[in-house]
Amino acid sequence: MTGLPRFETVARLRPVELVVPGTDLPGALAPYVAVQADVTGPGRTALTLRSGGDRLSGGYDDGLALTVTAGGRTTTHRSRRHARPGGPLEAVGLSLTGTHLAVLGREGGVWTVRGRVDLAGRVDTRDETWLAGLEATADGPVRAVRSGGFGQLGLRDLRLVTHADGTPYRDGGEALLTATSAGPGFFDTAHTSVWGLRPDTLALRHRGDLFFRRPDRPGVFGDHATHLLRDGDRWLAATSTWGDFDRAAPGATVGVTLAETTADLTRGRHVLDTRALALPTDGLRSVGVWDPHLVRDGDTWLVAYVSARRFFAFHPVLATGARLDALAFRAAASRRRATEGPTLVRLEGEWRLLASDGRDGRAGERERYPVFDLDLVEVGTLEAPYHSNLPWPTLLPPDGEGPWLLIGFDATRYGGALVGYGAHGDVVLARGDTPGSPRGVTPGAAG
Repeated sequence: MTGLPRFETVARLRPVELVVPGTDLPGALAPYVAVQADVTGPGRTALTLRSGGDRLSGGYDDGLALTVTAGGRTTTHRSRRHARPGGPLEAVGLSLTGTHLAVLGREGGVWTVRGRVDLAGRVDTRDETWLAGLEATADGPVRAVRSGGFGQLGLRDLRLVTHADGTPYRDGGEALLTATSAGPGFFDTAHTSVWGLRPDTLALRHRGDLFFRRPDRPGVFGDHATHLLRDGDRWLAATSTWGDFDRAAPGATVGVTLAETTADLTRGRHVLDTRALALPTDGLRSVGVWDPHLVRDGDTWLVAYVSARRFFAFHPVLATGARLDALAFRAAASRRRATEGPTLVRLEGEWRLLASDGRDGRAGERERYPVFDLDLVEVGTLEAPYHSNLPWPTLLPPDGEGPWLLIGFDATRYGGALVGYGAHGDVVLARGDTPGSPRGVTPGAAG
């Protein structure tokens, strides 16, 4: 199997933005908002998000703390270990991501989370009426105050935006991507974003953000691990319902929803209505499905996804069907226990499913990119650097002459100890070697 080059890492990117430029309140539309201000001198600084009688504040004096006024009572939240910055603050920030309120300080150009509180049960931050009334204020010795949509502390789950036939969707010199924009926590502080990547310069540009209404409950959610594709004159967005995932909750599960619209989802902020996308798990023990990837081969849809027998032991699955609302189970690599990011790619005229084996896999199935046929039999491996975490094998072919690119991510942390694993990672770009050099898919199976 000789369809791909060998890849070598050529760049690392870390786009961090607390407030998305050009956005404002209440136009942010979703519970993913922030306010920030430069600190100009001594004295107490306070940033506040207000809607109706609810006040959510982050203050800086001898340390950073949060104050929440809601439901007729006021509480203060200050981290014993992390409230004090290491030196003078350049700026202070307040973010609301899902149900999580965080206060941040910027030192040496780096944002660090100094306090965090979960508002679930006190404020319905996903309620659209509440969101429409949001206002931001800043008090104290500050300047350059900005408020609007929350951006990201890091990116993961990068996936090409495609046409329905699987070819990359390009806009001018940019190939488009969706990503999970990490917030100051894990699953339920992240959301889906849209990016443009220039293959020639490796410049990455934020273009928009996507949020979702669920068919089974009210509110706006930051669901993520999304595939966005163009099908005729419509956009389809298949996404995983991580936006309120709680592993400890009774009956915890993750599913996949599908949104359909003619609006231009490649730029700006959007809230999309969705319906459930039923992904079959016939004969499998499954507590949830995620990481959808869709292509249409002639009159047949191929849909790759992950199924978990428990949280977190997971493996790829493939379904097919003439319609997305009538998919049938085809195959599963059910022996795998830490393999996700399934991606359908046509190589040398054949559809292949690429995936990512994490470090918790079995011997011979760790930290590598397996290549499967459509029966999910492993037929080779991608020869490419494998970084920390579970980088998806997102392959961008050249548009005419030029090298292939492998667009991945890792678990490089950002934002301090209160964020932990959730804000991973750096975007890691690898480039295929020159034509005529050894090929980068090694035949053979791990077993």
